Parts: sequence; structure tokens; C-alpha cells
Amino acid sequence: MSSSRTLELALSGLLLSSRRYAASSCARCQWHRAFTATAAPAAKAEKPAAGTSMDPKAAVAGTPIEAPRSYGKRVEGSFTPKPLPRPIGMALPPLPGENTGIDSRSLQQRKEDFVNYDKHIQRRKELPYFRDWGNLQYHEGKSFIAPPRLFKAELSLFFPNLYGQTLLKQDKSPRDTTPLLSGRASVVSIFSSQWAEGQAESFISKTANPQLHEVLERSGDAAQLVRINYEDNSGKAFLVKLFMGSLRKKFGEKDWDKYFLVQRGITDEIRESIGLLNSKVGYTYLVDHHCRIRWAGSGSGHPDELESLAKGLGKLVEDIKKEALLPATAREKLPGKPHLENAKVSV
Repeated sequence: MSSSRTLELALSGLLLSSRRYAASSCARCQWHRAFTATAAPAAKAEKPAAGTSMDPKAAVAGTPIEAPRSYGKRVEGSFTPKPLPRPIGMALPPLPGENTGIDSRSLQQRKEDFVNYDKHIQRRKELPYFRDWGNLQYHEGKSFIAPPRLFKAELSLFFPNLYGQTLLKQDKSPRDTTPLLSGRASVVSIFSSQWAEGQAESFISKTANPQLHEVLERSGDAAQLVRINYEDNSGKAFLVKLFMGSLRKKFGEKDWDKYFLVQRGITDEIRESIGLLNSKVGYTYLVDHHCRIRWAGSGSGHPDELESLAKGLGKLVEDIKKEALLPATAREKLPGKPHLENAKVSV
């Protein structure tokens, strides 16, 4: 046998071995990956990659936020955060039971998806989470500059329903966020690490933003702080649950129902819609009593952003009190279908 033929056979053997190893590695990876699916009102089986998309921006109406993402074209050179180009959020009002991340596929469907190598390779391409870490080099991950004033109510979009466990001792079953947010003005922080939580606290802590807490104290029950710790890694989520006793001491009993540990349900489309563009960064939202996002901030807070957040919350509290004095027929009606589609909107 010639030396060239021997080399050709050796390379073929190596290629076959590498393919077998890749398939085995992908199967193990798939075993450890939690499937994400958005819950619909009617039970419907979802494939594992239902929470991801090759291009989530394509599913969102309006001008995309110009910021680094974990997908798409990489940012080359420098990046400077810009003001939000439009109101952000979901097109339809949230409903309890949505976005739970509960896997409703049958056992047979799970088995088929588990052994489907092509689906897993596609999913691997769709979820390059490692890039989020690299994007922290740009202004510590800050995606956008918060607006100086509230988005107009009639143009604002909605904060999605999320589903997770709270700090409550007696009721440890997961809850929806929508019932808590409805009827009150809420400052909502979303974070997934101590680094991101520190960024969120730079907007909402009493030390960083005393003006915000003055508004909260004057509002009575009309305003609240809500923290959402999003952790889709089961190991890290277990650690959070392990130290919930310390968290209870940190926040006090009156705020136990306002701290959520969410493990599933935030799809790429939701991230794109609400501007949650880097999973390693903290985001802060001002949500009105109709669950609409009226203001949003990312990363660490700047002095003018802290001021606009406090003033915006004060305005929402005033609106709630004014609306409460009106007869039911004169109160604001929410849109029942997607709006802003193909429409140019402004702050």
C-alpha cells in the first residue's frame, strides 16, 4: 500500500472519530441544557429551540436598539450607548400563565428532540452566550441611555409576564409577576449575577437614589420595588434558593413577595422586545399600573438617569391617584391588539 493511500485512510478514520465524538458531546450538552418554551394559553408542544431565534430583531416592530448582542454581527471597534429610539416592550398586555418555560412536549417528542443532532447543532449556533461576556468591555455592558422623561402612555408597550419563586416562607410555589405589577407603579430590576445586581442597585438603592425612595415612601401602596433574579443555570439557581434566608433578612418581610427567582421563560424575542440585550448586565424598568414600560435603564445608572427615574415614578403615582378619582367609564382603556406596528413612534 502506498504512503499516500495510508495517509488518506488515517485521515478518514480521524474524521469519522471526530464526528462520533461531536455527536456524543452534543448529546451530553443537550442533557444539561434546560429547554425553554413560552407557555401559550392553550397547551401546545414546543420544540427545545422554541425560545430562540436566528434573528429575534425580525420579530420586533420598530427601530432596533443599536447595541451589542449575543447574536448577529459583532461590534468592531468602539461602541457608545445611545438613547432608546422608541418605547420598548411587548405588543400585547401580559397574562398570568404566559412565559412559564414549562416544557409541555410529550415523552416521545423529548426523546426525538434529544437524539436529533441537527437540531442541537442549530441551537448551538443560535445561542452564543459567551459573547455577552466580551460585550462587557463596552461601557460595562450598558446597552442604551435611559430617556429623560416617560414614554407617552398611548404609545407604550408592555412588560411581559414572568414566572418564578418568591421569598415568601409559607407559599413557595412559583408565581406570575403580572398580578403584582397590575394596579401599581413599579420599579422593576432584572439581573442574573452579583455584578448585574450591583448595576441595578446603582439605580434603585437608597444610597444611590434617595430621591426615588422619597417618592416610594410618599406613595403609600401606589408604588413598589420589584427585583427579578433571572438564573437559567440550575446549579446557580439552587445556590440562590439555598441562601434565601439571607435574602429575607436583607429585604424584610413586606418585600418578600416582590423578589422573584425566575429560571425559565425569557425567550430571545422577549429580550429583544424589552431591550434585555446582555444577560450579564442589570436592567431597570419603570412599569405603570397597566403593566406598560414607561421608562428603562441599563447597566450602571448615571446621575441624570437616576433623576429621570425618580421623577418618572412620581408622575406615575400622580396619574394613578388622579385616575382613581374618575368614574370607571372615564378611565383609560387598554389596546386589545398589537399597536405601533409599521408606525413611527417617539418618546
